[in-house]
Amino acid sequence: MTLIDKKLNRRSFLKVSTLAGGGMILSFSWLAGCKPTAEEVLTMPDEWFEINSYIKIGENGAVTLFNPNPEFGSNVKTSLPMLLAEELDVDWKYVFVEQADFYPERFDRQFTGGSQGIRSGWKPLRTAGATARHLIVAAASQAWNVPADEITTNAGTIEHKSSGKKAGYGEMASLAGTLEVPDPESVKLKEIADFKIIGNSKKNVDGIKIVTGKPMFALDHKVEGMKYAAIVHPPAFGMKLKSFDKSSVTSLPGIQDAFEVKVFKDDYSRNFFDTTTFPEIIAIVGNSTWEVLQAKKSLKAEWEKAPESTFPMAGRGGQAMDIKVPEGLENSSSHKEKMAEYITKPGNVLRKDGDPEGAFKSAARVLERTYSAPFLAHNTMEPMNAFADVKGDKAIIYAPTQAPELIRQTISSSLGIPLENVQINLARMGGGFGRRAYSHHLTEAALISQKIQAPVKMVYTREDDMSAGVYRPTYAATYRAALDGNNNLLALHVKAGGIPESPIHANRFPAGAIDNYLAEGWQIESNITIGAFRAPRSNFIAGAEQSFLDELAEEMGKDPIDFRLELLKRAETNPVGENNDYDPKRYAGVLELVREKSNWSSVPNGVSRGVSAYFCHNSYVAEVVDVSIKDNQPVVESVFAAVDCGIVVNPDAAANMGEGAIVDGIGNAFFGEMAFENGAPTKTNFDKYRMIRHSEAPKKIEVHFVDNKEDPTGLGEPLFPPVFAALGNSLYRATGKRLYEQPFQPQIMQMENLRM
Repeated sequence: MTLIDKKLNRRSFLKVSTLAGGGMILSFSWLAGCKPTAEEVLTMPDEWFEINSYIKIGENGAVTLFNPNPEFGSNVKTSLPMLLAEELDVDWKYVFVEQADFYPERFDRQFTGGSQGIRSGWKPLRTAGATARHLIVAAASQAWNVPADEITTNAGTIEHKSSGKKAGYGEMASLAGTLEVPDPESVKLKEIADFKIIGNSKKNVDGIKIVTGKPMFALDHKVEGMKYAAIVHPPAFGMKLKSFDKSSVTSLPGIQDAFEVKVFKDDYSRNFFDTTTFPEIIAIVGNSTWEVLQAKKSLKAEWEKAPESTFPMAGRGGQAMDIKVPEGLENSSSHKEKMAEYITKPGNVLRKDGDPEGAFKSAARVLERTYSAPFLAHNTMEPMNAFADVKGDKAIIYAPTQAPELIRQTISSSLGIPLENVQINLARMGGGFGRRAYSHHLTEAALISQKIQAPVKMVYTREDDMSAGVYRPTYAATYRAALDGNNNLLALHVKAGGIPESPIHANRFPAGAIDNYLAEGWQIESNITIGAFRAPRSNFIAGAEQSFLDELAEEMGKDPIDFRLELLKRAETNPVGENNDYDPKRYAGVLELVREKSNWSSVPNGVSRGVSAYFCHNSYVAEVVDVSIKDNQPVVESVFAAVDCGIVVNPDAAANMGEGAIVDGIGNAFFGEMAFENGAPTKTNFDKYRMIRHSEAPKKIEVHFVDNKEDPTGLGEPLFPPVFAALGNSLYRATGKRLYEQPFQPQIMQMENLRM
């Protein structure tokens, strides 16, 4: 048996409160100490016993497991409860899963993002399940007067074989509530070889509800007396509201009011995810969504240029900083000019190994290439929306959000009510990709409700979200390689930046594999709002890096996979530097696996093939993309992916998530682009913002997982970054032309005759 992580001590893990009528409640916190409250001493229905914050057991043996994290398609609502069920040792077919609302006193890290859900919950949730099982066994031991170590469990039943006694979990839950909770360090977890649920595919617990259209989203939520709201924001970045004519809309059918909303208090110090494009907007309130959306078209408003400003913000580590918002109406054409200028300047040195300057001076030749990519919009299928009901000093919010904990303080401050009086109930999200980590729409809805003194549902239009969005930054990266007369690699230099951040991860591969290595970064200020986008920063730099390594391998006369493996072997056996943040052996493992699964050396007739590999979010991924040319256009035939993310909890769901990331990456690589003219986005709906279509998705995708016993790591994001370069490298072999600028499709359209 495996002992739990000793970092989970008794104080930070468990507490017990006796329930009226028997039973028990174990509350559980991942990071903080436990603080019992009166509300936590709940009176359970007669047929249920709440074993801990995550588990209820019915008298009939049915089990309800609570999923703490918000669900937006990554399947955490199925996979996280699987961890509980495994150690509780219950039959999955008798399990019901419920979405937990935001309840920081009982759950911690109720956040979906960064591909950290399974990784963060791996030991804590298993321990919660194992502790509940331990208490039920202890109760049976006392009831039957037999040693606990002679009692076995299986699929929700308890048995003492020598005496023939047997019972269901429900029969022992009440007695278990009177027992002392064990020290977590004494609770043993299952050996991996004994897993029955983890590693075996389970269907999405919401699958039937999704396909039958059951109400699961905040857009479905209705209460008596509810009003509807729409927002109006400035038409361009760098502008603000000057004035508006309320009467231009309040005389329209169904319209109740129109007023200005100021999202933040003047003295409020924002947190990292308090990003919002326009903190001052106009709200229109009425009797239906249709009526308020129509009223938006009639609103008369004046806008003016916003001056340069600053506001305080707490960074990722909590360190306070002042964020500067420059003035002006920005253009994509001027962005490109500025970035081209910064490419030629020295950057901020982020890592330096050896003597790269000397190596470049002595090089027989230098290979230099620059890559760029535009802003991207998230374009979640479900529009941004939120329900809010603010009465007096209490607020109830029901909304799609990835990060309820990170917006609660903002709502409290903006409304002027106590933090503990803000209740956020979690709706299923129709897509997130980082967009819903920025939950200003919840604050906006709450302020509207407070103003009108009624419950309200606020809905963004597609145009609202795309023109006042939180975008993936625009980036550029220049790679240089120094070669000697024998084609040996002497040095590598990367200088990358963007508007308004740099994409560089200075300690990732190929750092650590090259004697002379230099990484530099730069950034340009902007008033265009940016934020996390699936695999932040990695989603660009992986494509640039892996495209350059492919071209470098060709320049050196080496097979692309062999070249990468040579570098990784050096990093494994004789690494350069001490801060390399990847395991070269695991990195090489996915390249070996994808070479095998794709049959790399045997390319099908009429097919061109490209490879890429990348490490991010604690996981390793290698991908091979096969492209053919039909009717003078590229067609993605197949994608092979090899993934090392440790133990795979739910294999089918993991493969599905990988397939989704690959399709998403191919679509963005071919078509994704947001441009700006005089501060305004040039694309505000799907008629202009090109998304991948069903017919353009790969004909076949295979996702293969490395079979190891490592603890699980990230999965929702790591398969996204490598596909950009794998596609680009295959397109080069298909067309004979290297693509250095995203999106690819406009450049392909300019090619008169493609190869093959």
